[in-house]
Amino acid sequence: MTFGIDRLLAEPALLDPLKGRRVALLAHPASVTADLTHSIDALMAAGVRISAAFGPQHGMKGDLQDNMMESPDETDPVHGFPVFSLYGEVRRPTGQMLSTFDVILVDLQDLGCRIYTFVTTLLYVLEAAAETGKTVWVLDRPNPAGRPVEGTTLVAGWESFVGAGPMPMRHGLTLGEMGHWFIDHFKLDVDYRVIEMQGYDPEAGPGFGWPLNQRAWINPSPNAPNLSMARAYPGTVMLEGATLSEGRGTTRPLELFGAPDIDAKAVIAEMQAFAPDWVRGCALRPMWFQPTFHKHVGQLCSGVQIHVEDPHYDHAAFRPWRLQAAGFKAIRRLYPDYDLWRDFPYEYAFGKLPIDVINGGPALREWVDDAAAQPGDLDAIAGRDEAAWIEARRPFLIY
Repeated sequence: MTFGIDRLLAEPALLDPLKGRRVALLAHPASVTADLTHSIDALMAAGVRISAAFGPQHGMKGDLQDNMMESPDETDPVHGFPVFSLYGEVRRPTGQMLSTFDVILVDLQDLGCRIYTFVTTLLYVLEAAAETGKTVWVLDRPNPAGRPVEGTTLVAGWESFVGAGPMPMRHGLTLGEMGHWFIDHFKLDVDYRVIEMQGYDPEAGPGFGWPLNQRAWINPSPNAPNLSMARAYPGTVMLEGATLSEGRGTTRPLELFGAPDIDAKAVIAEMQAFAPDWVRGCALRPMWFQPTFHKHVGQLCSGVQIHVEDPHYDHAAFRPWRLQAAGFKAIRRLYPDYDLWRDFPYEYAFGKLPIDVINGGPALREWVDDAAAQPGDLDAIAGRDEAAWIEARRPFLIY
C-alpha cells in the first residue's frame, strides 16, 4: 500500500505542479513517509518550497495530552518558517496565515470518527480556501476503522468542533473522501485535489483499513497509541462525556472504561444479557487500573477492557458505538442513581452536556436514562441514520 505522501514524492507528474509555488503543510507527528521521515523534511528534500506549516489539535509536535489544551504559534527551529496553530487562539486559518502560501497540503492521519477534530479542521481549511482562492490537496491516508458506519447523525444546531456536519460517529471515509463530501454538502467552490493511495482496500483483512505489517503505527494524538484504540474509539470517545474513566493516565487509553465504584464483572454480565448483539466482535475482560492523571487519578478502578485484536476481533460484527451504549445502560440498570454524565464546557460548546455535544444531539443520553428503553429503540434511530449515510457518502468513495 502506498500513502498519498509517498506517491507525491515518487511521481514527478504529481510533484511538478508544486514547483515554484509557496506550499504549506498541515501535519502532526504521524505525518511521515514509509521510511518514517517527517513529511516536512521529505518535501523540502524533494525541492518543495515549504513557506508555512499548520498544526491541528495536540499541536504539530503532538505533545499536549487533553482536550482544550491550546498550542501556540511558533517558528520552525530548523527551517525558519512559521508554524501556525489551528488549536490555539483560533481554530480557523486567519487572513495572515492564508497569505503565507498558495497551496496547502493536508497530511493528517485520521481515525475515522466524526468527533476526532482533524475532520473539522479540514472543513475549516476548505472553507477558508474557498473564500480566498487557495488550493487544497489532501495527501490521503487510511481510515483505520475501515468502511463500517455507526451512530446517529448529528442534529442541526448541534454543530461544534467535534461535529462538523450531519454525519454519524463512525463515518467510514478517508480524509480525502471526506473533503469531497464537505465540498458537495456545503457547496464550496474550492480548488481541491486528493493524492490517492494505491493498494488501499478497507475491506481486506487482517487490517480492515490499516496496513498491518506494512506501516508503523505512529500516534496521531497522544492517546491514540495503537490500532485497537482506533477501532474502539467511535464508542469509547463517549466516555469523555461521562464520569467513568476512559483510561487516560494508563497505557491503554480509550480501550477500556471503569471507575472505583462499579463492579466490572457485573457490568459485563449485564451488557451481555441486555444487548447480546451489541457486544459481538470483541472480547470484554474485567480488569483493574489506577490512572496516573485525569479522572479518578490515583484511585483503583474496576474496569472493562475491550479487546479488538486477533483472535477476538470480527470486523463485520464489532459495533463500538453500540457497545459503549450498552456499557452506559448496564451501569444505569445496575446503579440507577449513578452520577454518569459530566457537566463542563466540552470543546468550547458552552451550556450543553458533553455527552450530547459528542453525539451531536441528546438521543443516546435520553435512551440510556430511560429505564424502559430497549436496544431496539436505539437501533431504530441509529439504523435509519446509518442507512441514509451509507447512501449519502456513496458518490464520494474513492477506494
